[in-house]
Amino acid sequence: MRRYGKHTDEDDIRSRPNRKGNRPRTNIRPKHEDAAEGMVLTVDRGRLTCLVDGTAVTAMKARELGRKAAVVGDRVALVGDLTGKKDTLARIVRIEERSSVLRRTADDDDPFERVVVANADQLAIVTALADPEPRPRLIDRCLVAAYDGGLEPLLVMTKSDLAPPDKLRELYGDLDIPFVVTSREELENGDAADRVREHLDGKITAFVGHSGVGKTTLVNALVPEERRRTTGHVNAVTGRGRHTTTSALALPLTQAEGWVVDTPGVRSFGLAHIDPSRVIHAFPDLEAGTEGCPRACSHDEPDCALDAWVEEGHADPARLYSLRRLLATRERREGD
Repeated sequence: MRRYGKHTDEDDIRSRPNRKGNRPRTNIRPKHEDAAEGMVLTVDRGRLTCLVDGTAVTAMKARELGRKAAVVGDRVALVGDLTGKKDTLARIVRIEERSSVLRRTADDDDPFERVVVANADQLAIVTALADPEPRPRLIDRCLVAAYDGGLEPLLVMTKSDLAPPDKLRELYGDLDIPFVVTSREELENGDAADRVREHLDGKITAFVGHSGVGKTTLVNALVPEERRRTTGHVNAVTGRGRHTTTSALALPLTQAEGWVVDTPGVRSFGLAHIDPSRVIHAFPDLEAGTEGCPRACSHDEPDCALDAWVEEGHADPARLYSLRRLLATRERREGD
C-alpha cells in the first residue's frame, strides 16, 4: 500500500518531534580557520600544555579528532580560551602534518607503536661510559629508530671520569655520528653543557637513554631554570637506574635557540614498527649500490648487490658492516 502520492512535498512527510530540542547531528565539521597555532609541550592524563604566542595554555583534544593523539612536539591548531589563566581550557581541533616522528614499541612482539616525540630535528642518545655500563644494542636500536623517523642522531657519552670513551667511539666511528664526551665535573662547572649546546642550537632535540645515565642531569644543566628531579640511583644488583622523568617535556634552550625534549628513561626499545628498507636512506654512500639488489633484499643475503658495490671501491667496507649490524639489531634483544 502506497503511503504517499507521486507529488509528495515536505509537509506530507511525518517526522518525530525532537524532544530534547537540540539540533540534529551532522557530519559537516567546522574548518576552524581562525584557530591559533601552538606547539605541544607536555601531555598529562588527557590534558596538554601548549605554547601559543609565548603563553602556556592548557588544552584537551577535540572529539572530532577521534583516536588521533597529539604528542610532545606536535604543531596544533587551538580554539577556546587561550589566555592561559588558571582553570581555563582550550581545545585542539587540528594536528598538523609531522616532519619527523620518533616511535617505539614496548618490545619486538608488540604490534602497538608509541610516538615519543614529533617534529624533532635531532635525537640525542645519552649513554654512560660506566655505572651503568654502556648497552650498545640499545644504542643501535635508538639509531635505527632515528634513521627511520627522519631524525639526525647525536651520541652523548657521560661519566668519562669513570671510564674512557675510546671503545665506544671506535664502535660508532664508521657511522659518522657526531658525539660529545662529558664528565661529572664538567657538568658541574658548565663546560659540558656548553659543548652539548653547540650541537643543539637552532634545533629541536629529543633526549633518550636508559635510566641512570645522567640524561636529566644533562638537561638540567642545559635548562637550569626548569630543573627536573634527578634523585634516581643505579641498582647495584641489576645495574639499572630508577626513572626520574615520568613524562616527556619540551623546554626552551637557554643561551641558544632551540628546544630540548626530556623523555622518560627506557629499559627497552622495541622496533616492531620499523621497515628495514628505510634504514638504508641514512647511508647515501651505500644506497646507490642497492639498485642491483633482488626485490625485497634484506641487504644481508648472498645475492645482495652491496657486496660487489663495496668491492668495487664505491664505499668503505666498515660502512656496510655498520649498516648490517643496525639492520640485525631488530633480531636481537638489547642484552644480547
